[in-house]
Amino acid sequence: MRTKSMGAKQKQVIVVYDEEIGSNADGKLTAPVLIICIVVASAGVMFGYESGIYGGVMKTEAFLKQFFPSVLRRATNEKQDQFCVYDSKLLVGYISSLYVAGIFSALLAGRLTTSAGRKGALIIGGMVYFIGVSLHALAVNLPMLMLGRSLIGFGLGFTNQAAPIYLVEIAPTKLRGAIGTGFPLFFEIGVFIAKWIVSDLDQYKSTHENFWRFAACLSGLPAIVMTIIAFFIPDTPSSLIQRGKIQEALRSLNQVRSIDVDTENELQYLINYHEAMKDASEKPYQMLFEMRYRPQLLLIIGLPFFRQFTGIHLISNFWPILYRSLAFNAKQTADTIFAKGIICFFSVILAAYLIDRIGRKCLLLEGGIQMFICHVALAIIMATDIGTSGNLLFSERSAFIGLILVMSANAAFSWSWGTLNWILPSEMLSMEVRPAGQGLFLAFNLLCQFFIVQSVYPMLCIFKYWAFLFYAGWMVIMTIFVILFVPETKNIPLESMDVIWRSHWYWSRFVHGTNSLLKPEINQ
Repeated sequence: MRTKSMGAKQKQVIVVYDEEIGSNADGKLTAPVLIICIVVASAGVMFGYESGIYGGVMKTEAFLKQFFPSVLRRATNEKQDQFCVYDSKLLVGYISSLYVAGIFSALLAGRLTTSAGRKGALIIGGMVYFIGVSLHALAVNLPMLMLGRSLIGFGLGFTNQAAPIYLVEIAPTKLRGAIGTGFPLFFEIGVFIAKWIVSDLDQYKSTHENFWRFAACLSGLPAIVMTIIAFFIPDTPSSLIQRGKIQEALRSLNQVRSIDVDTENELQYLINYHEAMKDASEKPYQMLFEMRYRPQLLLIIGLPFFRQFTGIHLISNFWPILYRSLAFNAKQTADTIFAKGIICFFSVILAAYLIDRIGRKCLLLEGGIQMFICHVALAIIMATDIGTSGNLLFSERSAFIGLILVMSANAAFSWSWGTLNWILPSEMLSMEVRPAGQGLFLAFNLLCQFFIVQSVYPMLCIFKYWAFLFYAGWMVIMTIFVILFVPETKNIPLESMDVIWRSHWYWSRFVHGTNSLLKPEINQ
């Protein structure tokens, strides 16, 4: 009975919303929306490339020789435990500097995105990111290298905060999930490009010792393109209304909506909603901690926490062991990297196709179960073939099975936690606290990533195959969490999203009062 009641409430809200603003809930993907979303989602290329390139750069002999010689000595020592080669506090500090800087900038971006708009945050973030990339690529000593990587993280804090909000706010309701996947889709493109370039590092290192600098600075190209074009795209209507730019908001709506949509009614609805929540724009961070926003606060903290505990970082650092076991040459390694990139790319495409059809929860649950199976299977293979020794290799059969499992885990992550982690917070947050909430979400996401990066090499070094069982246990916990506490947001308009909290079996106890924009019969 409760499920039927929830469904009825959701349907009523959509009907009311359609009556108020015309056909936005059934809006079309117009050419301007597509072009704008491609530009905004290109921020994902920057983040994906930066995430994918550092693993290859930091394992390049020329890079290690100049900045981390002690790691190079361990890497070239045949007697060294291969699980522990990169267990260096200095190297981990270099990797983590990006996340530390991103945490601070994400919190700042919560206010900047409100005052300067989503568009303004993208432009500022792109500029800072480009400066960081330039310093990093030209670094002659460790402090300069660390400063460059920190500025990269600072720029990503702005762009990663603004881009997902922009995408969900500009999208028609029934296409919001698909359009929201633009950021993680471009993230995968960035990772794929980075991995492809990484596969060439060994090929060119003998003739071009500083090829790693070229590889490191390539991410400046999408930053330049995104920043320049961002000057010429409109900000989101919600952002413009928050800053009192009503006429610009109307022009933005006219630019992105199809001709059969009544943009004036949609504009008036957004204005009414903003007026009802006007006081929140002055203290969004404080309001996030009020009782009525407690469900939103707990979920924007819980989702990134669980995302980092999927074990995807551990799986990413497992590839070299498989390559060595299979005796892959440079071409075979490159082909495997290409195949992984293609699988992850089409996994996000699959998520884009399914997300507005079967819903967000279904994808999270399936991805969680599949990753749990992969973690357990990898632990069994490691325990059987390697045990606790870091000097042995897999049998060819086990290594091949491990390669399939790693591919499967990456696919499951890409269409579930890897994609939805960027969409759900922006959807669930009310407009009045959305920029601040997204900033807090991103800061906590980077904080969790910081600790995971700090721990993944020591964990693999100390616990061996037990590390996979550790993350398998977390997959069980987070899957139960999704079943019990993550509400479905499919087909719910952003301005009516409070219905998911009032109708939820647990979160309803925290939500008091009703949205004044909704008709009384909905709240009965």
